Amino acid sequence: MSPKPRGRNSRVVIDTSVLVAGISGLRDRYILGKNSSADILHRWAERHTFNWLMTEDILDEYKEVLRRVHVRPNHIGRVVNLIRARGETISLHSSAEISPDPDDDRFCLCASQGNADFIVTLNLKDFPQDRLRATVVSPARFLSSH
Repeated sequence: MSPKPRGRNSRVVIDTSVLVAGISGLRDRYILGKNSSADILHRWAERHTFNWLMTEDILDEYKEVLRRVHVRPNHIGRVVNLIRARGETISLHSSAEISPDPDDDRFCLCASQGNADFIVTLNLKDFPQDRLRATVVSPARFLSSH
């Protein structure tokens, strides 16, 4: 994994799988090291440890999936509002078929057009490293580099 450029936070796209797993890990009492996805969310919320890149489509997917897994609407609103306030919205200027899962193309395009350093996911097979500039990593691997 290449180091981030000096003097700036990494630019990161967070897959929905990591957001859902992280929120699940924060439901009860948070314990550092128990859930790497929760550790990423906690560190980012507390210390803004990276620049969270997203698009409006990605935010819509976050909301839809969180509703589907029965996260309370007020929690969804707080999470999405925090990401929107602190993150960086990327406007996509093109489309492409990159991922074996068409729903993940939006994350690949966000990473590509937003010059992301990393895509953090629990579904590594859906993000073909050979077609992406951003390094595709699991939450645990991302944490070990930050």
